[in-house]
Amino acid sequence: MEKTEHISAIVKSLPDNPGVYQYYDSEGKIIYVGKAKNLKKRVSSYFNKDQSENGKTQILVKKIVDIKFIIVETELDALLLENNLIKKYQPRYNVLLKDDKTYPWICIKNERFPRVITTRYVVKDGSSYYGPYASVKVMHMVLDLIRKLFKLRNCNLNLSDKNVTANKFKVCLEYHIGNCKAPCIGKENEEEYNTTILAIKEIIKGNSTVVAKHLKQQLQQHVDKLEFEKAELVKAQIDLLENFQSRSTVVNPSITDVDVFSIVTDEKNGYVNFLKVINGSIIQGHTIELKKKLDESPEELLTLAIIELRERFNSTSKEIIVPFSIETEFPTLTFTVPQRGDKKHLLELSERNVEYYRREKIKQENLVDPERHTKRILEQMKKDLHLTEEPRHIECFDNSNFQGAYPVAAMTVFKDCKPSKKDYRHFNIKTVEGPDDFASMEEIIYRRYKRVLEEDQSMPQLIVIDGGKGQLSAALESLDKLGLRGKVAIIGIAKKLEEIYFPGDSIPLYLDKRSETLKIIQQIRDEAHRFGITHHRSKRDKGTLKTELTEIKGISTSTSQKLLSHFKSVKRIKEASEGDLEKIIGKAKAKLLIDFYK
Repeated sequence: MEKTEHISAIVKSLPDNPGVYQYYDSEGKIIYVGKAKNLKKRVSSYFNKDQSENGKTQILVKKIVDIKFIIVETELDALLLENNLIKKYQPRYNVLLKDDKTYPWICIKNERFPRVITTRYVVKDGSSYYGPYASVKVMHMVLDLIRKLFKLRNCNLNLSDKNVTANKFKVCLEYHIGNCKAPCIGKENEEEYNTTILAIKEIIKGNSTVVAKHLKQQLQQHVDKLEFEKAELVKAQIDLLENFQSRSTVVNPSITDVDVFSIVTDEKNGYVNFLKVINGSIIQGHTIELKKKLDESPEELLTLAIIELRERFNSTSKEIIVPFSIETEFPTLTFTVPQRGDKKHLLELSERNVEYYRREKIKQENLVDPERHTKRILEQMKKDLHLTEEPRHIECFDNSNFQGAYPVAAMTVFKDCKPSKKDYRHFNIKTVEGPDDFASMEEIIYRRYKRVLEEDQSMPQLIVIDGGKGQLSAALESLDKLGLRGKVAIIGIAKKLEEIYFPGDSIPLYLDKRSETLKIIQQIRDEAHRFGITHHRSKRDKGTLKTELTEIKGISTSTSQKLLSHFKSVKRIKEASEGDLEKIIGKAKAKLLIDFYK
């Protein structure tokens, strides 16, 4: 009672300002940090609305014994503070964010004749740091280009003016093999070296066109002075730079400085891909996995990831390309949801990257722990289809007929998301005359589950009907007769738009085309269709044989079977010569066939 009154008093006293709230448990530990545009409304929602819809949130609320809050100026400030507090305290019920500081950087040292080196630690010594690079391969590709373009020193000598003037150093092997111009003995002046460093900074930042323009000017100067050997060296540099640029340019170079974010989610995780684009070239790319704790929405996860990744990779881009609108206000940023063109192409590239990352993670999980992978899909299906239990046993039904003739049906079975072919069944329709899919479905559902009940077999957790509202209603008629309505979940799937229908609901459910739930339903439906068509063709072929060959006077069923066994089809029997037929069924019967078909 005291706890309830204490929480109630805090909630009533909350201001209507933007801010961050922190929930504490009985041990005084922060268990959740959240941001709000309006603190009073947001925190009140946890205690006013019915939490039964989300079991995890309900558990969180039960553990809250104290609330503290921090007021800030804007919603953006709240988001930034929330991000920092989550990383600092790692609360149990927050999305898991890790601040990984082990990514490599390119460092241009703060010294006379600066070295260009790699490091995993940023030190505030006046040096210039570029990165971090999520891909070490990309970083080394940039460094390799720099080393081929420019002759830089890689020694750690103190090249002060005093030391160089005093001739303290001797040239090393790097000078003799042409990798360095020997500033240590004064063979390269500081101004020339610093011009090279400026060009390197532009390349690292993705502005290789600026460097290419400068090199072309140098080339022209050498040509004008008839310095053809020097011109040839500069031409080689230009070719190298243009080759690098052509490999890295993915869209229009007019897209000068943008960040691209995309997201995919499943039951337990969110995956966010980040691409950094300068002058149409991707210079950075990274994908992170966010562990859901309270069934956070894609927008919540994406907003957190944008703050985290921009901070981690030191992005200052003013434009961000995203797959959907972001409600949180970022005063200095522009969010673009592209519909077409180069920016749409970039977003699609990011989406392919994040989807590939997610699939690879799932593949690895499946290899390491197949049962865990299966359980994750079943949990997702349970949620998507509003089931009361995981559909470990699914049965699917499909009808087939040819202009009303040879009506058959098929049942396929999936257990733990995989086909169980030994449980597949064929049905010959017995009570229905003519092409009546609804009546046929009613008959096979009744026959199937009447037998299940009589033989005390296990019932499936889900029945899938190949068809829309009509076929689903027909199946329900049979379940009613057997007293099974409400005891087993049943849905219909209409082929044209892949609409999912539920009993008593005329409005269909549309699942995401990439949804694993939809893929499982489509797979079992397609299996039922294939299995049914195979049986239908077999029955139709037998019917064709019976009505065509056996109606020839003097040709028995056994003779027909002998012919079909040898020639494989009625068409080949028609085309066979009298001599070929005689070898199989004798002269007299062969003549009967020849006369009949002529």
